[in-house]
Amino acid sequence: MTEEESRQRQKARFEGLAHMVAEPLHRYLLRRTSADMVDDILAEAMLVLWRRIDDVPGLGLAPGSAPDPDDVLPWCYGVARGCLANARRADGRRLRLVERLIRTQEQQPTGVADHSGLHAALAALGALDREVVRLWAWEELTPRQIAEATGLTPNAVSIRLHRAKRKLAQQLGRKHDEPSGHKRDEGRSGQ
Repeated sequence: MTEEESRQRQKARFEGLAHMVAEPLHRYLLRRTSADMVDDILAEAMLVLWRRIDDVPGLGLAPGSAPDPDDVLPWCYGVARGCLANARRADGRRLRLVERLIRTQEQQPTGVADHSGLHAALAALGALDREVVRLWAWEELTPRQIAEATGLTPNAVSIRLHRAKRKLAQQLGRKHDEPSGHKRDEGRSGQ
């Protein structure tokens, strides 16, 4: 049997299975979840059935043989049940995230700091220098880690970082020797 024939046979087996189980699974899901979730969960269940077509018990391997619904449906209900559980877990995570975001918004101070000067100073840097500074300041990477992320050498990163911090300090009107939020020796490549 060629690969194309095998695919056609698998497709025919799945279409027969889908024709037999789609309506019962749809009813099963309607009784267990809201109507707006049913189609998505059914689609996920059908995808699992497609992927695991060879695992479906009672599904005859002989072309044209009709499987017994009593053999096939219980396993397919189990697949739909698993997909429903996954959807409920995902929905729960989504709701917890929304609640956490709402709480975070409520805890935010009402006055928003103006960082336009910093953003303008960063924009004045070259693209690579800007990326080096962001990786160092925002992601808290060491020069060695920045070198790995950017493809530069650790020494080149240290030099770029030193120069970029000096330019930023000048543009922001600060003295270069004021603390910048990181330890003074973090810009060295030996770390």
